[in-house]
Amino acid sequence: MKIIDAHMHFSNIESFKRTAEELSFIDYSSKGILKEYDENGVVYGIGMGLTEGEEGGFPDVNSINPMCLDLEKNPDNVLTCIGINPVVLDTENEEIKEQELKRIEEALKEKNVVGIKIYAGYYHYHVWDEVYTPVYKLAEKYKLPVVIHSGDTYSERGLLKYSKPLEVDELALKFRWVNFIIAHFGDPWVMETAEIISKNSNVYADISGLIVGNEAKVQKFMNEKLFMEHFKRAFVYADNYKKILFGTDWPLVRVKPYIEFVKELIPEEHWEDVFYNNAAKLFNI
Repeated sequence: MKIIDAHMHFSNIESFKRTAEELSFIDYSSKGILKEYDENGVVYGIGMGLTEGEEGGFPDVNSINPMCLDLEKNPDNVLTCIGINPVVLDTENEEIKEQELKRIEEALKEKNVVGIKIYAGYYHYHVWDEVYTPVYKLAEKYKLPVVIHSGDTYSERGLLKYSKPLEVDELALKFRWVNFIIAHFGDPWVMETAEIISKNSNVYADISGLIVGNEAKVQKFMNEKLFMEHFKRAFVYADNYKKILFGTDWPLVRVKPYIEFVKELIPEEHWEDVFYNNAAKLFNI
């Protein structure tokens, strides 16, 4: 079975490096990701563009747009969703704003760019804020999906009120011709996500990052009945496996155990859609 990892990372982020080394025991490098992908039938990974400044930590309010993958030279099968920093777009200086939007648009023309990433919660803006309107218009122009961070934030500097899945409902209505992907199934608000993807024809969700850690950590949670039922209940409510995309959030978890975890969550008759077809269609792969 071919697999697309619809949500992974390949940026020079110190917290990712620490997690890879201390919690996941991962070789966070091109060699490391190519090895894991090759061993597990993953034909493409879609990296979420993100950068951080010299002081470390994210979000970096000074990052110029677009934020891309800057760990190493991208492997050929690692594609990009460019990250957006709304802080520098939120300016009355039209020249600066125009420069930022021009760089975003130029990046969207690159053949390895397959989408856009909004870091809701990390940046303290509602996803429907006017600051993002020019970005969504570009997404519509180039027929690219927009991935929206949702649920818990990896940094204490995030604000959860901006990353609740319900925020996407208003956005989906406003931009009917743009496809949106709620990242991490909005965990812990998975029932909100189930309702949003059920209600809105242009909203999907990935199931990346539901567990962070090594094989033992994944196995521990797979054996927790309440943990597994937390997600299964939402999937049953949504009742549409063509709206769900596999993703890992690598390097926060190893690829193989995460695949096994997702196979336990998703009925086998839907594996091909969740692991490959849905992402291939949305990201035009």
